[in-house]
Amino acid sequence: MFVDSHCHLDFPEYQGQLDDLLARMKTAKVTHALCISVDMPNFPNVLEIAKSHENLFASVGTHPDYKDTPEPSVEQLVQLGQDSKVVAVGETGLDYYRIGDDSIESMEWQRDRFRRHIQAAKQLNKPLIIHTRSASADTIRIMKEEGADQIGGVMHCFTESWDVAQAAMDLNFYISFSGIVTFKNAKDLQETCKKIPLDRLLIETDSPFLAPVPHRGKTNEPAWVSHVGEFVAHLRGDDLASLAQATSQNFSRLFRVNLH
Repeated sequence: MFVDSHCHLDFPEYQGQLDDLLARMKTAKVTHALCISVDMPNFPNVLEIAKSHENLFASVGTHPDYKDTPEPSVEQLVQLGQDSKVVAVGETGLDYYRIGDDSIESMEWQRDRFRRHIQAAKQLNKPLIIHTRSASADTIRIMKEEGADQIGGVMHCFTESWDVAQAAMDLNFYISFSGIVTFKNAKDLQETCKKIPLDRLLIETDSPFLAPVPHRGKTNEPAWVSHVGEFVAHLRGDDLASLAQATSQNFSRLFRVNLH
């Protein structure tokens, strides 16, 4: 039994394909998935997908790298996050990877947005889904300043160092690995994955992106989180059934959902 802790089933790549995606999930023994919000205009679609299927959940939030989109307020996030199908706030965080000619100092709008999401999560008492890229120092700093450890969450699609993983786990966060961990050039990430305690480990697809080996380069989908799980179990020397059970239990514990 696997759970995809992070996917984007509302994206245009999947238009008209949801039933087929869910059928392939079932075949691959992927029992549940968390559909992630990336902006406010499309949040109703994310929520509707989750509400229409018992084994799907939703988050509410605006991606840090979405600049030209309506800015969510703490109040709006709290209001929308009260729905029982919304189990987390995010994805949020910081992304300095594509700042181009802008300076890190000019990214204050991202840092403000991140702080608002943490504040909303604390009011809702729901965990955070955090995206960090080329910004780990500021991400951890703001998590500490805003008290993100009070509600915890997950560092999704983790690609950072062991030191960053340790700092996040010290703040009550889980570490989630995507298909990237299966790539041949991800040796450092694989070494970090080996060190993560089993009770802090999650797996995900981030679909439609980052398809794992053996499907690298194709449109990803939740069923393929099974490949991530199989690779991680082999990498760590864990029994596959034990890893599947542990990552599913971790998901259930973090997001306070019953998977049965």
